Amino acid sequence: MMRRIAVIGGGQNAEHDVSLATAAAVAKALCSGGFDVDELTIDRDGIWRRGADALGAKTIPSLAAALRVIERADVVFPAVHGPSGEDGTLAALCALAHTPMVGSDLRAGALGMDKWATKLVARDAGIRTAPGRLVTAAEIADIEFETDAVVKPASAGSSFGVALVRDASQLREALRRAARFDDRILIEDVVAGREIDVAVLREADGRRWASPPLEIHTDGLFDTRSKYDGSARFSVPAEIDGTDRAALSEAALRMFDALGCAGVARIDFFLTGHGPVLNEVNTMPGMTAESQVPRMFAAAGLSYEQLVARLVDAATVPGQTRGPGP
Repeated sequence: MMRRIAVIGGGQNAEHDVSLATAAAVAKALCSGGFDVDELTIDRDGIWRRGADALGAKTIPSLAAALRVIERADVVFPAVHGPSGEDGTLAALCALAHTPMVGSDLRAGALGMDKWATKLVARDAGIRTAPGRLVTAAEIADIEFETDAVVKPASAGSSFGVALVRDASQLREALRRAARFDDRILIEDVVAGREIDVAVLREADGRRWASPPLEIHTDGLFDTRSKYDGSARFSVPAEIDGTDRAALSEAALRMFDALGCAGVARIDFFLTGHGPVLNEVNTMPGMTAESQVPRMFAAAGLSYEQLVARLVDAATVPGQTRGPGP
């Protein structure tokens, strides 16, 4: 029997267009895999549409009407990155509708979206993070420059609002820019190291396993512009020795479990001379075929269509138990 999958894209945050790209790619892959796909789009103003094409899509009169589509689905694939999506909002909606959903639940999504909370979980899990402090938008006028730092919103994605600060004149503007995305802001020490990503997939039988690592190559900060203008380069598998690869995989799996993630997550690290330093966790990472996560699993022999189908399969299995993967 053909399974009906509701793919949700868009959203009311800065990652709206990125989410649309992920949703379109996921929907296409599911259709080619023999699934019956229902596409839902959340416009920037919060209005729900049925369909992905803005010109051909039909406006849904209310959230209640969108819920009827969600309730009829066998599985929901939420492709909304960032706040009001990846942060557990859609997971809660699906839980209330009693519809299985791809990916992490409310708790893991909320913790993973909040970079400060993620740091606290990592610390208790024995995973190093960059030294830093949490400030609020109301404190901006009183914050003084101390040393080179990275300023970032506590809860935002795609590096929106992230800036490298080298002197006092840059600090205030960086804080104000970050505050456009969240009134809680992180000021972190600069970590010297190679930028390495590892993806973790949890299968339908509960096994979770880490992908080959991917290295990011950029001239300067891996910010929003370099993420999407084509200037960043990726190498996968990253050219690292077996000891570093094992340390990265172990830290990624431990972080995945500590947050209680499901489905797939991308764990971002700096690889230093003293081992991995966690940067952040993405519980609904970019998922076009060209995105980092599909590239990493392709290096392990798992095609994009297979990856998407496995995520759907895992979502339909209740009460998964965790265990080591292949």
